[in-house]
Amino acid sequence: HYVATHTDITLRKAADEEIKHLAFYDPLTHLPNRRLLQDRLHQAMVHAKRDSRRLALLFIDLDQFKPVNDEFGHQAGDELLQAVAHRLQACVRESDTVARIGGDEFMVLLPSMELAQDATGVAEKIHAMLKQPFTLTQGQTVRISSSAGIAIYPEHGRDEATLTSHADAAMYQAKTAGRDRFVLFQAAD
Repeated sequence: HYVATHTDITLRKAADEEIKHLAFYDPLTHLPNRRLLQDRLHQAMVHAKRDSRRLALLFIDLDQFKPVNDEFGHQAGDELLQAVAHRLQACVRESDTVARIGGDEFMVLLPSMELAQDATGVAEKIHAMLKQPFTLTQGQTVRISSSAGIAIYPEHGRDEATLTSHADAAMYQAKTAGRDRFVLFQAAD
């Protein structure tokens, strides 16, 4: 005599996948979140050190985002963030990582590059792409710009925390200089 039981675990598997997705991806844009970016940055730095390569980290903050939320509402702001995510991804290679780290802040990891100009070229492309008007589903046309900071390994930091801090500092240099620009990190003299 045999007794058999059958349990459909499809829903449990789907729930497990959803939990994994929420742990590593931003729920609004579906971009990697800060946690996944930190892991990818760590891996990229390990490879860069081993292979004596450079990598770049871009810290991007949207200018004029708050007025969009204030004038058109949070739904329009969410839609704008999703559109920004798509544009950012269109500016980079498949091997690069675009992450939303909170609010209207994004980071881009370029895990392999030859020259600092490679990173500034990507920043220039992103800057131009984000200046183009966005048309939202309710018919609103929105214009924003961005302030970005760039830090390059190994010149601007030999560990993840330093590189991230210097990309953030460069972004604040861009904001202080009048916004709507990108700045390559420079140590204070």
